[in-house]
Amino acid sequence: MTTPRSRSPLALTVLALLQYKPLHPYGIQRLIKQWGKDKVVNVGQRTSLYRTIDRLTAAGLIKVRETERDQAYPERTVYEITDTGRTVAREWLVDMLATLKQEFPEFPAALSHLLMLAPQEIRDALERRVRTLDEALAALDGDLSAETRHGLPRIALLEDEYLRVVMAAELQWLRSVVDDLRSGSLTWSAADMLAFAESPE
Repeated sequence: MTTPRSRSPLALTVLALLQYKPLHPYGIQRLIKQWGKDKVVNVGQRTSLYRTIDRLTAAGLIKVRETERDQAYPERTVYEITDTGRTVAREWLVDMLATLKQEFPEFPAALSHLLMLAPQEIRDALERRVRTLDEALAALDGDLSAETRHGLPRIALLEDEYLRVVMAAELQWLRSVVDDLRSGSLTWSAADMLAFAESPE
């Protein structure tokens, strides 16, 4: 079958959660946060979740199961996954695990324009990032410790393990760059950079 093009981490997560049971959008958002999936999936904007649900419905990957009516709550639409949705979710998952995707996060883009700043400005900004990353790593270690204590199997913790390895590697690299900036071993000449930019190919 042809896999729909609207694949995204959030779309995969919606399909994955609906395999457990039918849910309304608020229930999906609540489970994403309860299960810690918000560390790897952006659900900061509820509108993103609703747009994703609309796309999945239009593609026939999920469908409306019922509309709940309760005087205490606004009307809620409950969604369930379709057979096609189950198949596509597995295809997406295998492909996302097996293939590299060219992604464009902010930090490498910012690194590519460091020449706009003075060395001291770069060092100050990177030192702030080191402090933030240090705190995030400590929080993640706390989460992993708590999750392990609660008896969660390792398979349920692999995304946290991955995040920890990536964070620790970035932190080590950042500290080395900050040290090089502080010692003066990482230096450059604006004139040399200008000459390089103006040199013929």
